[in-house]
Amino acid sequence: MHLHAVVEGLAANTALPSALVRRLFGHRRGHGTVARRQDLSEDMIAEIIARDDRWLTHSLALNRSLPPAFRLALARHPDPWIRRAVVVGADGAPRELFTVLLEDPDPQVREELAESDHTPEDLRARLAADADPKVRTALAQWWTAAPEHVRRLLLTDPDESVRAGACATYFRRTPHPVPPADLVPALLADPVTRAGAVRHSTLDTATAHRLADDPDDEVRKELAEHPDLPPELRDRLATDANPRVALRVFARQDTPEPTRSAIHARILSGLSPLHRLAAHQDQELDLDPDLDVDLDDAALEREIMGEIARAELRALHLPWVAADPLPHVDSPYVCFRVSAAWSEHLPPHLVARLLHDEESSVREAMALRARDHIDPDTAERIERTYRPQKPVRWRPADDLPLPADVLRRLATDPDARMRQLAPRDPDLPVESLSRLAADPDHTVRRLVAAHPRLPAEDLTRLVADPAESVAAAAAAHPGLPRTEMHRLLALAGL
Repeated sequence: MHLHAVVEGLAANTALPSALVRRLFGHRRGHGTVARRQDLSEDMIAEIIARDDRWLTHSLALNRSLPPAFRLALARHPDPWIRRAVVVGADGAPRELFTVLLEDPDPQVREELAESDHTPEDLRARLAADADPKVRTALAQWWTAAPEHVRRLLLTDPDESVRAGACATYFRRTPHPVPPADLVPALLADPVTRAGAVRHSTLDTATAHRLADDPDDEVRKELAEHPDLPPELRDRLATDANPRVALRVFARQDTPEPTRSAIHARILSGLSPLHRLAAHQDQELDLDPDLDVDLDDAALEREIMGEIARAELRALHLPWVAADPLPHVDSPYVCFRVSAAWSEHLPPHLVARLLHDEESSVREAMALRARDHIDPDTAERIERTYRPQKPVRWRPADDLPLPADVLRRLATDPDARMRQLAPRDPDLPVESLSRLAADPDHTVRRLVAAHPRLPAEDLTRLVADPAESVAAAAAAHPGLPRTEMHRLLALAGL
């Protein structure tokens, strides 16, 4: 039995009696999950704090239902790790809490305040003058909607890391902040803010050529997207040594088709050594002796840039294609067809065509845009042929739910991925639930272990499942018999 995982599951079980909740306070191997429960009484909270267990207290500090008085007490806890957790869980906390934490001696606590949208605006603005540049940098990256006087302070900060954070190509929040126009020339002249300032600059010929020769790839990448880029520089950047720069030219509306095609072929050409290495990832150190992955630093950087460019190519969504989709529904570029699918101006026959596109990402985009055109057969086909480009939790059935009769049929589907959907039927027959609880695939068992109608005998058996995630899910089920809860705590010595 995965006893540790089972105890963690019990800690999240909403039906666990309060007397058993208290017994979990003595669990020392977990991450303090019990302290995140929403039903903790004040005397339970006081007992947790009095125990002075680091993991337990940290989890309590993250509990968003914690009464203000206890949260304020934890804001003065001697452990800065716990005080940081107080900030993370401070949704709706009183002003007094933030006032105390603003004076915290640990800069990482103040960094959390800089990142938090729950910090009152006037207190958050004071962090622009914090003594630690890391705090100011965090504020610059996370508070993109800061008042202009705050952003001016950050954009002109004496520390270059703060300026770089305040004028960057990537921020932790949207929308992208626009620097005051009078600061743009200085930001463009500063090497650490230049890349972030390019998109906000007015390009003249001399500036455009100077930026095209900049050794910083990020500067050239931003230049390649600029709407006023001269055609001759666009064509030069199309052959830039960094494929991520060329990709920005590929995505431009004014790029000639032969140039676009050449960039596309270059980015997708061949398998890199990293691809070949990835094919062996399941073998850990027992690699093919003929596999050549001995790259020097420069070659490795080129391979990494190629990998990133391929990922960015797959993720491209082009508004100008969506605005005029008809010329692009048969594009050889998958990202163009995906962008066309997101348009609101496609006639029914083209919607149908894209719903049958050879690429999974195109079919999914079209289905999500045209939900009124999706019948159960189409939804099932798209779900069955879903091929994510990277591991993600989302699947088409999350947004294209299947009817109960389909879900019940899928309970006996040969494909485990499709059987995983059956427990989404809240009225799934008990016979089907019991059969799925004994499914050979642990992911199916894990999902059925959370079904509200799963019989108690199946839950009791799944608590001892060979898969840890299944056992934890069964232990967290409110229908788990109380006798079993007592037995499990006794086994854990609690």
